[in-house]
Amino acid sequence: MRVLTEVVGEMELTRGDRVLCKTERGLEIVDILSCALPAMFNYHTEPLKKADSIRKAGPEDLQKEEQVRAMRRRDYDRGVELIIQHQLDMQLIDVERLVHGERVVFYFVSEKRVDFRELVKGMAREFQSRIELRQVGIRDEAKLLADYGDCGKPVCCNTHMAVMPPVSMRMAKIQKSTLDPNKISGRCGRLKCCLRFEQDVYEEHLKELPPIGTRVVTDKGQGKVLAQEILARRLLIEFEDGRRLPVTEAEILTRLK
Repeated sequence: MRVLTEVVGEMELTRGDRVLCKTERGLEIVDILSCALPAMFNYHTEPLKKADSIRKAGPEDLQKEEQVRAMRRRDYDRGVELIIQHQLDMQLIDVERLVHGERVVFYFVSEKRVDFRELVKGMAREFQSRIELRQVGIRDEAKLLADYGDCGKPVCCNTHMAVMPPVSMRMAKIQKSTLDPNKISGRCGRLKCCLRFEQDVYEEHLKELPPIGTRVVTDKGQGKVLAQEILARRLLIEFEDGRRLPVTEAEILTRLK
């Protein structure tokens, strides 16, 4: 699973470098994305985990990484067999083996809590490594497995998002998005995370516009707000003589109760 990490140490690094680091899980090869700027840390609501840099990844490290990747399919298939043998109600979705093989992480989904203690013992004997089983939710499953979204770009949860914030149907309504679940749902089956990206802008504009139902005065007369175009800051007004006309926020002279 991709995890954003702060790499610390005396080594001079730049974007694109691959570095062997000591993390809380063991030895891992990490990809340097950028220098640690204050603005980047402000983006994160939780402190980043730290990794101690050891050295830039050399040919032997990269060769081991390729060997580990080649074992992934075998690890997955054997993991599924062991789950079936232990008759556990869980679905294995991904396997991750650390570059030096000291730990194998199995990601699974289940609708209920699973007692997998005996399974872990069996896996430890089978793989001769420290075993970690991690239960993940639906959105985490998409983060692990999904590739591209409907927009044609890599899914946000697997690229730049460190935290997946809550998304509600109210956001879709405010942004005038279609309410068709098939069109506003992401690869995980939940509402698309991108609905959250512009919500703060919509909320700010919404605070400054007259709510729907408000009576207002313009140079065209008095009327009632029927609809809002939030980003354009335009309103549809029904005037007392029955006319319905779009007006800008700047054309509102007075708001009446």
